[in-house]
Amino acid sequence: MMKKKKVIALVAHDNRKKDMIEWVSWNWKELAPHSLICTGTTGKLVEEKVNEICQENDIIPPDVLKLKSGPLGGDQQLGAMICEGKVDVLIFFWDPMQPQPHDVDVKALLRISTLYNIPTAINRSSADFLISSELFHQEYEPLLKDYSAYIKRDINI
Repeated sequence: MMKKKKVIALVAHDNRKKDMIEWVSWNWKELAPHSLICTGTTGKLVEEKVNEICQENDIIPPDVLKLKSGPLGGDQQLGAMICEGKVDVLIFFWDPMQPQPHDVDVKALLRISTLYNIPTAINRSSADFLISSELFHQEYEPLLKDYSAYIKRDINI
């Protein structure tokens, strides 16, 4: 069950970090009541920006948990947290034009977010739609597919 206060993961590849910070600046009011998890440098930049904006507006900034950088295991840390039910939403501004040294980790993270049926935005437009949804502001129970048949099939091989 997703509570009203969400745990939102924010991830951005190097060429998309500026976009992420602009998006966070634009949507800080929506993000402030929630907890944030970020990988590497994105976390440092997001924390600086939300702290600056919240201080200017005299409100308490959201908690920002900073994981390792994506190529150093941050994507895998985040994937594990999704598996454990500790993340409600993933906003991942990935760069489709730049090869990543950790491409397999990126693919695994997107696969896990799909497997566990968490709302996932991969660009500014989808992030805007997600954060402006009525469902974003209330409790929500995502339906999870039962994959046990896949596991049984693999064991019997």
